[in-house]
Amino acid sequence: MDKVAVNTSPIEAILQASFVVQLTLLVLVGLSVVCWGIAYSKWKQLKRIKITNEVFLSYFWKSDSLENLYDDLDKFRDSTLAHVFKSAYLEMKKLADSRPSENKAENAPKSSLNNIDNLERVIRKAIENEMAHMESKLTVLATTGSTGPFVGLFGTVWGIMSSFHKIGATGNASLAVVAPGISEALVATAIGLAAAIPAVVLYNHFVSTIRKEEIELNNFSADFLNIVKRNFFN
Repeated sequence: MDKVAVNTSPIEAILQASFVVQLTLLVLVGLSVVCWGIAYSKWKQLKRIKITNEVFLSYFWKSDSLENLYDDLDKFRDSTLAHVFKSAYLEMKKLADSRPSENKAENAPKSSLNNIDNLERVIRKAIENEMAHMESKLTVLATTGSTGPFVGLFGTVWGIMSSFHKIGATGNASLAVVAPGISEALVATAIGLAAAIPAVVLYNHFVSTIRKEEIELNNFSADFLNIVKRNFFN
């Protein structure tokens, strides 16, 4: 008996796969491309933030005036620390402008501001806004990492179902009958994992990096509040 050659290479398996499996593979490839695009943009964003934060922090400790520092904030557009400082400084100005007129006299002490709770609330809100900005689009990575294997599994199940249908239609369980369906099923599983694993790794990496930035934001806010409490608040 002559042996029937069966081509089960990944490319052949994809080309010969059913429409449903091909659509599943297209979705997985699309998700993978989107994830890598997000990863690249997020890597650039966090790198800019880290560099500008280091520069701003050095400038902050060397500055002898909060007003001068505020005037130079355009130099630190990508700095999350600068954004938090801007929000805090503007709130301080509002508190200063809301003081009774007798406290604004030239001989009034600078430490006449009140409502430190307002300033702390503004700083917390500013930090939350910066965190939300840094964490934006990471849900796509998390979703791909958690659902990718299951989407691939759907393609796997569909490919195996196709093999069983062919067996039932032909009454033949030879390799030539079942191999194409099994091959496309395994390809779907492989692409599902190939999309999910990098997404999980990238997501964990960016979350870890953002948590470090959050710690830096909290440390800066604590230092800033200590400075203004000593110099501007009763």
